[in-house]
Amino acid sequence: MAIEYLKRSRPDSEKTEEDARVRSVVETTLADIELRGDEAVRALAQQFDNYACESFCLSESDIHAIIQNVTPRDKEDILFAQTQIRNFAQEQRKALTDIEVETFPGVFLGHRNIPVQSVGCYVPGGKFPMVASAHMSVVTASVAGVPRIVASAPPVDGDPHPAIVAAMHWGGAHEILVLGGIQAVGAMAFGTQSIQPVDMLVGPGNAYVAEAKRQLFGRVGIDLFAGPTETMVIADNTVDAELCATDLLGQAEHGYNSPACLITNCKMLAEATIAECDRLLASLPTADTAGESWRDYGDVVLCDSYAEMLHVANNMAYEHVQVMTDRDDWFLENLHSYGALFLGPRTNVANGDKVIGTNHTLPTKGAGRYTGGLWVGKFLKTHSYQKITTDEAAAKIGAFGSRLSILEGFVGHAEQCNIRVRRYGGRNIPYGQAAE
Repeated sequence: MAIEYLKRSRPDSEKTEEDARVRSVVETTLADIELRGDEAVRALAQQFDNYACESFCLSESDIHAIIQNVTPRDKEDILFAQTQIRNFAQEQRKALTDIEVETFPGVFLGHRNIPVQSVGCYVPGGKFPMVASAHMSVVTASVAGVPRIVASAPPVDGDPHPAIVAAMHWGGAHEILVLGGIQAVGAMAFGTQSIQPVDMLVGPGNAYVAEAKRQLFGRVGIDLFAGPTETMVIADNTVDAELCATDLLGQAEHGYNSPACLITNCKMLAEATIAECDRLLASLPTADTAGESWRDYGDVVLCDSYAEMLHVANNMAYEHVQVMTDRDDWFLENLHSYGALFLGPRTNVANGDKVIGTNHTLPTKGAGRYTGGLWVGKFLKTHSYQKITTDEAAAKIGAFGSRLSILEGFVGHAEQCNIRVRRYGGRNIPYGQAAE
C-alpha cells in the first residue's frame, strides 16, 4: 500500500498530554461534587457559567414562561425535527421484541426488553446551544419508555436557553436542570441534596463532560465514550473541492480540537480541497475554531485505490463518515467501523446532526470499532428468564446440571440440581454426588 499524507494533524503525544490534564481536573471536580453535593455544584455553576439560582431544577411555570420566548418558526422547526427522530426511533423500537421459546420439552426461555428507570440527558450549550442534542437523547429515551428523564443544559448568556428548554420539554423530559459541564453530569450521577441520582448518563459534551462520563461509568451506565466531533470525507473525482472543503469545515467548527479528514484517490481533488479550505476560512464566521481544528487536527490522505481508502477509513473509525464516490453502496457494504454513514453528495452530516431522524450522539476516538451510537436500544436492558413446567424436564435438566457442576468442583451447585432430580424424578442421589 502507498498511503501519502498531504496534510497531517498534531502528533498523538501532544494530544495525550492534553488528555492527561483533563483527566486530572475532572477527577478532582467529581470528588468535590460527591463530597459536598449542592454546595460544590452551586460554586461551579457560579464560577463557570456565572449562574446563581435557588433551584437548578426549573418549575412547570418556569418552563412555560421560558418557552414563550421561542418564535413560531423555531417551534415549527423543532417539532418537525423531533417528529423525524421520534418516527425513526419508534421503528427501531418495534424491531426489539420480547421472546419466549420452548427449547426442550417443558423448558421455556425468554427475554424482556425493560427500559432503564432513570436517565440523565446532557445537552451542551456553551459555545453553541445544541438544541438538537435534546431531541437525540430526550425524544429517544421517551420512545424507549424511560419513566424518569432528567435533562440538563448550561445557561446561555446567564439564562436558560428558550429553544433548548422547549426542545427538552416537548421531547418528554420530566425534570429540566439549568446546569452545565462536569457539575451537571456529576450531580445527576451522584445525586445531591436537591437532585435525585439517575441510572444512566447520555449525550455529547466537551472534553471535560466526556471525561466525566468516562470516570463515572460503573457508578452509572453511559451511552458511549465520546470525544470531540470527528468528520471524514471519502471522495473521488466525482465531486469537487468546494463540496469536500465545506463538509470538512462544517464539522471542524464544533471546537478547536475536532478532527477532520479527507481520504481520496485523486491527488488533484486533495490539493484543491486544501486550497479551498484556506479560501473558505477567510470568510467563515466560525473560522477561529474551525481554522484551529483544521490546522491542528486536519488530515488529507491520498490512496492508490478504493480498497486502500476503505482500509484507512476502517482503521481510523471516525464518528461521521461522508462517502461521495462512484461506488457509495460498495462502501456501505464494506465499511465496518464508524459512527454513522452519510452516502452521496446530496446527503450531509449537518442534516444528520439536526433533523433527518438518525441519532447524532455517536462514537469517537475509534470507539466505532466496538459500538454504534445512541439509539432507542441503548435505553433498554435485555433481561433473560427461565421456567421449567414439567417434572420430567426438571429431572432431565437437573441431571445434566448436576454432572456439569461436579465436573467443575461446585458441589453446592450440584445440590441445587440434585434436589430437583430427587423431588421431581424420584431418584435417590447421595448428597454431594453427581446424578447418573
